[in-house]
Amino acid sequence: MTNNQSVSLTYRDAGVDIDAGDALVDRIKPLAARTMRPGVMAGIGGFGALFEVPKHLKEPVLVSGTDGVGTKLRLAFDWQRHDTVGIDLVAMSVNDILVQGAEPLYFLDYFACGTLSVDTAAQVVAGIAKGCELSGCALIGGETAEMPGMYPEGEYDLAGFAVGAVEKSHIISGQNIGAGDVVLGLASSGAHSNGFSLIRKIISHANAKPTDMLDGRPLADVVMEPTRLYVKSMLSALAAHRESIKGMAHITGGGLLENIPRVLPKNTAARIQRDAWEMPALFQWLQENGGVADEEMWRVFNCGIGMVVVVPADQADVVAAHLSEQGETVYRLGEIVERVADQPQVLMV
Repeated sequence: MTNNQSVSLTYRDAGVDIDAGDALVDRIKPLAARTMRPGVMAGIGGFGALFEVPKHLKEPVLVSGTDGVGTKLRLAFDWQRHDTVGIDLVAMSVNDILVQGAEPLYFLDYFACGTLSVDTAAQVVAGIAKGCELSGCALIGGETAEMPGMYPEGEYDLAGFAVGAVEKSHIISGQNIGAGDVVLGLASSGAHSNGFSLIRKIISHANAKPTDMLDGRPLADVVMEPTRLYVKSMLSALAAHRESIKGMAHITGGGLLENIPRVLPKNTAARIQRDAWEMPALFQWLQENGGVADEEMWRVFNCGIGMVVVVPADQADVVAAHLSEQGETVYRLGEIVERVADQPQVLMV
């Protein structure tokens, strides 16, 4: 018979450090405090976060989104780049709910690891807080899960959840888009958080190093550039030109070919001029070093266009000027045309 009376095991013995978790919460609180906005009733520390729906909305509709960072995290681990993936996490969700006209209100994050490194987790959460500040939403809560045996040392996973609100009559659906409308494109900051399984494959195939120079910068800096947040510039444009903005598409997984159709009526197609913008150096490098076909590039990457906006032709210059004043680089990509039966909804010409 085994005598276990002398054994006194603790959670720490099992691989979970409660003190480290408490230390992380202490590091997070001032970061979250910087993101507070009107409507927050109770944030980090409680069992549930409370947020009051903005009173100026007569018929508020809540819009929610969730996403992760994908295999961009693999490079964050390998290259020790933990300070910007939190921005990516926020951007992927808030840019998604933005396209329906929603103002992001609050954000929650999920951080899971095998063994908690307070310093690494604090870097990640600092990026999340920065992303929330840039998009005007509150970091109102989240979960840190330390799960020994589930993740290799030094690795973690991230998920994010954004909730926004829009006046019911102001929801942007794209259903009134028609032939003759103009397609505007807002420049991306890089690959954002999509296509990284292929990016990593190309980097390996090219035997490239993070210190290699690309377009005057280290490759790691170019590849890990955080996802651009379009929230404040687009909300400003919506406030000034709401009736003119018929549809928006966040160019994420699926690239230009699969995301633009998500906001188009079935009887329309977007004719995009390939020479309307110059593909940034990163995408040129990826295509050359991976031998990637044009159509695969359009289907996997944003190719330099992170957000698409569809407007009437007679308002295109006005909306483009407003977005330029807000700091966006705007391209006139093409126009909406009537779709021929069985024709693709994006025509790259």
